[in-house]
Amino acid sequence: MAGQCIVVTSGKGGVGKTTITANVGYALASLGKKVLLIDGDIGLKNLDSVLGLERRVVYDLFDVITNRIELEDALVKDKRLPDNLFLLAASQSHFKEDVPEEKFSEVVEEAKALFEYVLVDSPAGIEHGFRISSRFADRAVVVTVPEVPSIRDVDRVVGLLENYRVSVDGVVVNRLNQTLVRQGNMLSPQDILDLLEIPLLGVVPEDTLIVQAVNQGDPLVYKYPNSAVARAYTNIAHKLLDPEYVPQETKKSRGFWSLFGFLRGEG
Repeated sequence: MAGQCIVVTSGKGGVGKTTITANVGYALASLGKKVLLIDGDIGLKNLDSVLGLERRVVYDLFDVITNRIELEDALVKDKRLPDNLFLLAASQSHFKEDVPEEKFSEVVEEAKALFEYVLVDSPAGIEHGFRISSRFADRAVVVTVPEVPSIRDVDRVVGLLENYRVSVDGVVVNRLNQTLVRQGNMLSPQDILDLLEIPLLGVVPEDTLIVQAVNQGDPLVYKYPNSAVARAYTNIAHKLLDPEYVPQETKKSRGFWSLFGFLRGEG
């Protein structure tokens, strides 16, 4: 199996990378793909909590890179999709600088031999943690919220990814409030695309269901599968599998807001 490593990154913290990694990863697994999620945020460790797997973590990434345990023995199987979805948790007792780049590279390569898709949840910033999470990826998903500082950070991150020769699949616009956009109080997806000049991978609407799902320890795609947000995550997963993918409803719709509504999962 020759898998692909996709890093989910942004530069700025607090934009929803971990939630997107968990939900898009779950969506890919539900589409029949064998998926490993790696928490690259050494020292903070949030991906296991979003997935509701924190109590089942015995070994972590640091145990693997120090050869304390084999990769396969460190993985946590998600019982909701036991054949397809696995987690490699981050260590909470170490720092990002404790992870040698070559060791992380070895973990990624071994994981790609076992899984079709390896999604790495990158830490905030553009320092060591970002570098090791991104340098060895094949592809990247960049996440932003409709705020100018976040978009500027993404622009910087895209330049770094290009230097690493990592292919950027596109940007996910998170927490979009269409009402505020129409009132002129929030940047629209098109405004963001004009600033970044990279493809749009998806738009995730602002929704309290996201917080509810996180607090309940379940991916939203699993907990609220018929919600607009869940459909948005699933559409992103489809586009990662096929860049030309367009939801059937979008093909029948017309107009700017119809298009972005369906990218968000509405309709």
